[in-house]
Order: sequence, then C-alpha cells, then structure tokens
Amino acid sequence: MPNARDMLFRTLADPTRRAIFERLCRQGEQTVGALTAQAGVSQPAVSKHLGVLKQAGLVRDRHQGRQTHYSAEIRALSALTDWTSEMQGFWESRFDGLEDLLRRMDQ
Repeated sequence: MPNARDMLFRTLADPTRRAIFERLCRQGEQTVGALTAQAGVSQPAVSKHLGVLKQAGLVRDRHQGRQTHYSAEIRALSALTDWTSEMQGFWESRFDGLEDLLRRMDQ
C-alpha cells in the first residue's frame, strides 16, 4: 500500500491533473463543466482525473442538484510540504558541510 506522499506525487505527476488542481486552488470551487471548458480534454477525461484527485484527497466534491462542484483540499498537501522541508534541511546541512570543507582547504 503506497504512503500518502507517494500517492500525492503520482497523482500530481500528470500535467492535466496538476492543472485541474491548480485551477481549483487559484479560482475556487468549479463544476465539471467549467473545468472541462479550459482543460483541453473531454468531460469524461476531466471526470476521471477528478476521481483520481479525490481518491488522493486533493479535492472534495459537493453535489447540488444535477451538478457536482469540486474544490481543492489544500491540507492534503501537508505530506509534500513536510517532505520538502525535510529535504531542505538535509541539503542545507550538506552545503554547510561542503562550505566548511572548502574553507579548511583554502587555509
């Protein structure tokens, strides 16, 4: 069973899914029709991408009559932000070590 971070990376690796998610983040709640109008792919394809995003916890849906409205779940990105913070700390310590080594070599 993949962990949450792996699932998020896999889900957002697809450029169409990433664009849909970004649009929901920037523009707020959207219907499938509105997302399809600017996605450059068919409505069934948008619906499939939304299903994958929903499964990964990146979007939630709200039904109103015959329409489904989707919105971004920003909190779902916490696994990625935690990982990038870890990596930042790792690389900063490596660069600090390299800087120390270069200083000692110059003496």
